[in-house]
Amino acid sequence: MKPLRIAILDLYCNHPNQGMRCIKYLIDEQLFPVTWKVFDVAGKNQLPDLDFDIYISSGGPGDPTRTGEEWIDHFYSLIDKLIEHNSVAVQKKYVFLICHSFQMVCHHLKLAQVCLRKSPAFGIFPVHKTEEGKKEILFQSLPNPFYAVDSRDWQIIEPDVKKLTEQGAKICALEKIRPHVNLERAVMAIRFSPEIFGTQFHPEADVVGMKFYFSQEEKKKQIISNHGEDKYKEMVSGLTNPVRIQLTHQAVLPQFLQSAALKLRGFRKVKTE
Repeated sequence: MKPLRIAILDLYCNHPNQGMRCIKYLIDEQLFPVTWKVFDVAGKNQLPDLDFDIYISSGGPGDPTRTGEEWIDHFYSLIDKLIEHNSVAVQKKYVFLICHSFQMVCHHLKLAQVCLRKSPAFGIFPVHKTEEGKKEILFQSLPNPFYAVDSRDWQIIEPDVKKLTEQGAKICALEKIRPHVNLERAVMAIRFSPEIFGTQFHPEADVVGMKFYFSQEEKKKQIISNHGEDKYKEMVSGLTNPVRIQLTHQAVLPQFLQSAALKLRGFRKVKTE
């Protein structure tokens, strides 16, 4: 049976990260035939064509609202082409947007305000499902709230409800509840269409990657410098409960891949011993 083709869009611009490893691992874990190819979007201006079945776009550094770089125009052009394709084609293209990619697309489609946070968010935090999120298939196996890795200087706030409704998009999750903070809660996930989904958090993150990250002396100094020693200790202690991260790691992106495969090829994931 012909394998599904997956394009992995790398927006990290050569910055060290665990995200790309995790994305590849989750794809390789699937039980349906698949091939994948990485495109260095931000580093080498490499973009896929429309010959792929599934597109997964990574997190990355920098201002998601910036302009003036050739790869950004090409990235937005690809997103527009995928949306246009899905509006007319019988066989759809499936897209998952992670963190930086999610922010960029929200900005491009003018669905909400994309702005700097008052202070950077970094750690393992609760994510709360909205009413739409409670019905979302990608979240169906997760508790409410569930926990996820959140690493960002920017945020999605003040969603344009009218435009979301017009485009058929639905907000599926919000950031942690902070009753002591008089600030709007950021949008953490959007179902843009039946084929396109995005998260502000990192659903691909796993315990192995987080432990590796925190074990590096340079990273430890950087976190303490940016967030304080108490925050570093809090994040490390959060890894003593690995189930929190692994639940999200094993649920969201794998379910997206399985749902897309089922719709594209009618494949069923068969449980093996």
